[in-house]
Amino acid sequence: MTTNAHTKGKVILIGAGPGDPELITMKAVRYLQQADIVLTDRLVSAEIIKQYVSEKAEVIYVGKQCRRGYSTPQESINAFLVEYANAGKLVVRLKGGDVSIFSNILDELETLVTNEIEYEIVPGVTAALGAAAYAGIPLTAREYSTAVRFLTLYKSDIVTAEYWKELAATTDTLVFYMSSETLNSVVENLTLNNIDADKLLAVVEQATTPLQTVHVTSLYDYATTLKGQNFISPSLVIIGKVVQLHEKFSWLTNSGSKEHYFKPVGKIDTDIQEQQTKRAS
Repeated sequence: MTTNAHTKGKVILIGAGPGDPELITMKAVRYLQQADIVLTDRLVSAEIIKQYVSEKAEVIYVGKQCRRGYSTPQESINAFLVEYANAGKLVVRLKGGDVSIFSNILDELETLVTNEIEYEIVPGVTAALGAAAYAGIPLTAREYSTAVRFLTLYKSDIVTAEYWKELAATTDTLVFYMSSETLNSVVENLTLNNIDADKLLAVVEQATTPLQTVHVTSLYDYATTLKGQNFISPSLVIIGKVVQLHEKFSWLTNSGSKEHYFKPVGKIDTDIQEQQTKRAS
């Protein structure tokens, strides 16, 4: 009787939630305690790594940040997944929020399937739900909105003129991810299409963390209230009548802090990044 001398490992793609380390699933914690390797994004609370990851695990930081030069290339992340899984390791790919909402999970799934690597997907609390809950803004409150749309405008040309017209007219709550740096364009396009004045705008900085700050304004007052502000990453934008509810139902005091809860990619030890790049190449 012969046995396989080498057994492939497995990859677990996990959503770590929006920031608060308690907003993580029990299943995610169980896998973090079993993992040999943890590949973690920038938008994962350091407390999650500290509290839940096994001491025997190797933690590798593969952070990304839009329009920042220090981001770990997706090709390097894919290479890590293959390398460690082929070495028989249990690999956790830890992502901020939920793994299926505005992440590069498709690239990673295709890599795993191509290389015949076993995997599981563990969902997490996505940023929109965390930000809305911690800002006291029910996204589909009765008589305010019956639907919600998750969008992104990380580039100013990815929404068509016709779609802007529809977004301005809809009663759906609009939630924009990765769009704080293009917020001027969001507001300009919606106001040009005559969005109702009773639909307010909220920017939630560092949602669900001790440094959370919520800014609320009318879209038509934006130029004199929020335009030109540099919002701390990550920041989420919520637009709709439901934002009116923030004043009544907010339960968390604004921190007003400009400190970063999540370390910016450029501040991560560059020696570690260089080692990762060399190993993946």
